Amino acid sequence: MTRTVADIMATELVTFRPGAHIRGAIRTLLDNRISGAPVVDSDDNLIGILSRKDCLKIAFVAAYHDDWDGRVRDFMVTDVKTMGADTDLVSAAKIFFGSHFRRYPVMRDGRLIGQVSRHDILEALSAET
Repeated sequence: MTRTVADIMATELVTFRPGAHIRGAIRTLLDNRISGAPVVDSDDNLIGILSRKDCLKIAFVAAYHDDWDGRVRDFMVTDVKTMGADTDLVSAAKIFFGSHFRRYPVMRDGRLIGQVSRHDILEALSAET
């Protein structure tokens, strides 16, 4: 049986709300040692991604103006690339080859159900050999 992204994805996710203060979100990313997290609305619909790279924008501005003000919605990316839960691991690896993303939200029937990373794919594929 072919393993899929749903078999290996993380399901206990750190998520943000769009109105969360950016400084707290940055601290959460750093404290959890993660490169990014999904942003969900009040109905838990995926509406964006906030990554460390996105957070560098506020850090850059703050370095000059000492102003850490802003909300997650001001810095998140809204053009979110996702991966289907039924994507097989080899196809998932190919998707990672063709992108600069380190992780993808995993969707089933239009709902966020997890997240898969390069690390997850590499670990799963290397365990199969």
